[in-house]
Amino acid sequence: MRIALYEPDIPQNTGTILRLCACMGIAAHIIEPAGFPVTDRAFRRAGMDYLDQVTLTRHTSFSAFEDWRARERLSLVLLTTAAERSYVDHAFNTDQVLLFGRESAGVPEAVHKAADARLRVPMRPGMRSVNVAMAVAMVASEALRQTGGLPR
Repeated sequence: MRIALYEPDIPQNTGTILRLCACMGIAAHIIEPAGFPVTDRAFRRAGMDYLDQVTLTRHTSFSAFEDWRARERLSLVLLTTAAERSYVDHAFNTDQVLLFGRESAGVPEAVHKAADARLRVPMRPGMRSVNVAMAVAMVASEALRQTGGLPR
């Protein structure tokens, strides 16, 4: 399993997610362009010294990411507020990339269409979305639980 961030906007969220990936042993992917310089310095505060422990791959575009994903034969699971199906009802496996959109705009329609599955984090009516770092933690924990990948 891998975590991918589509054009992230907020370096602190990205740093928090990279720290989570380091602690849980999940490879991280950033699909550029980001809304900030994609450098260790940009998210060092949130990620702290954990950044040296994460496997991080940067993709210059969604097209480059899709080329990589096709070579690796991985399915794409998009987490989106536009989905009807909850992430808790999904059968996760290790050959999936969990994709999370931009904090400000999610992902474009072409990315929605490229996804093999679209899932949401269930919320009370009228609520827009949870913080992306929180969503990654919730979904990654469930995916790791299902696949037996939780660190011991």
